[in-house]
Amino acid sequence: MKERARSAQDKEQRSQDLLTAAQALATELGGVRFITVQAVTERAGLHRTGVRRYYSSREELLLELAEQGWAQWRAAIAAQTAERTGLGPEDVAGIVTDTIIALPVFCDLLTHVALSLEGDVAMERARQYKTHSFAAYDAIVEDLNRAGSMTPDQLRGLIAATLALAANGWQVSHPTPTLAALYQQVPEWGHAAFAFAPRLKLLLTALAVGLHTVIPAPDPASAPD
Repeated sequence: MKERARSAQDKEQRSQDLLTAAQALATELGGVRFITVQAVTERAGLHRTGVRRYYSSREELLLELAEQGWAQWRAAIAAQTAERTGLGPEDVAGIVTDTIIALPVFCDLLTHVALSLEGDVAMERARQYKTHSFAAYDAIVEDLNRAGSMTPDQLRGLIAATLALAANGWQVSHPTPTLAALYQQVPEWGHAAFAFAPRLKLLLTALAVGLHTVIPAPDPASAPD
């Protein structure tokens, strides 16, 4: 069992240890819905009451993990677009898809954030999450706009759809044990459960191409001098 953190650096490390433990457990158990505070503290090597020094609740811990997911997604897109220009809608959709499916726990958390996590923490903690997630969202739009031919309005539509489809798609493709057994009995009901990545890429590519077509780019001639 780790000793109680005393310095600010130690506290930051304990906080990160808890997040790392939660991430690992979500991956091993098949989703954040199976995570308990006791399991997280045990994995992190802390006393079962230790988590309260860093996070007031399970919901706050998971919301912090989601906030980190936004930062990781933003960083991945920045890295993918740093040296690129002239990306078409299909290229943009590919980058968006590949970077978000590389963050499966984040995809899972997107559902829980909207359903409960934001509403079950203190207002200031919800404000912090909103501030950081919107900043990451804006940075993603800016990076993709700079590197490609899609406008900010088109990209905002694409990212909004990505969040919804990734959240839903992850849940469908990771059924509970009961549903997994049911799909074995009736395979035609479970066909969507085993095609998360290719289905997401197909849908986002179609959306990117469509948005590029139906949302007009600003007319340079109408821009103010």
